[in-house]
Amino acid sequence: MNNLKTVFLFGLLTAVLVGVGWAIGGYGGMIAFLVIAGVMNFAGFWFSDKLALRMSGAHEVTMQQEPRLHSLIEEVAARAGMPKPKVYLIENDTPNAFATGRSPKHAAVAVTTGIMRLLDERELRGVVGHELSHVRNRDILINTMVATVAGAITMIAWMLQWSLIFGGGRRDSRNNPLGMIALLATIILAPLAATLIRLAISRSREYEADASGARMVHDPEALASALEKLHLGVQRQPMPESAVTQATAHMYIVNPLKGEGLATLFSTHPPIEERVARLHRMARVGF
Repeated sequence: MNNLKTVFLFGLLTAVLVGVGWAIGGYGGMIAFLVIAGVMNFAGFWFSDKLALRMSGAHEVTMQQEPRLHSLIEEVAARAGMPKPKVYLIENDTPNAFATGRSPKHAAVAVTTGIMRLLDERELRGVVGHELSHVRNRDILINTMVATVAGAITMIAWMLQWSLIFGGGRRDSRNNPLGMIALLATIILAPLAATLIRLAISRSREYEADASGARMVHDPEALASALEKLHLGVQRQPMPESAVTQATAHMYIVNPLKGEGLATLFSTHPPIEERVARLHRMARVGF
């Protein structure tokens, strides 16, 4: 169900992009911005993992440096039938973790020093299961594609705004009051629609990674316990803005930026309470 929802939402996001391209330049504009989105997706596919690791301040660690972490990741990867990913450590007291890589053969798992101190081995295994599920489910690729298309829509709407200010845009739209209303609606609504669709896809993939990760390690309760601890840990000590941005926050297992009230409505992560409740239901009914 989550996979079908992702396909539908990504199709809807692409339709928004096509509509914005048409609003700017008709058929030619539509094709041009589809090409731009394709180039951005290609670049994101090949380089997003390296960029994410560099931006987070992660550094690769050897088995000799972190034997417990290496052994745990190797164990869960073997259960999943995946190659062992590279192992990275982030010197940060905020407890969190993320995975990146375009495929299981080109994957990396990064954890903070804070999560290593906070979680016991069982809980950490659940977190690793969640992250390796993202890799196996190709969520890194999906999120990269969604982020680049959503970013392209926002960029195009911004360009359209300035084009109208300086007298650009399609001539038939400028001379037609209804066309002008449509252009203004595109400028305002297209970025909002892109953001909401991106959030829906991201949340859907988090629920799927929770479920498949719990099945991978045969322990939904361990991941539920870890999520509760991580949520409280981030609320007490969120990551500083110098260590994480809105562009990379969605990669972490829990939102590394403290969000309250209306801010949570625009979070890429589902509510922790709902994630934990779903995992408890899995434990009760079997998996």
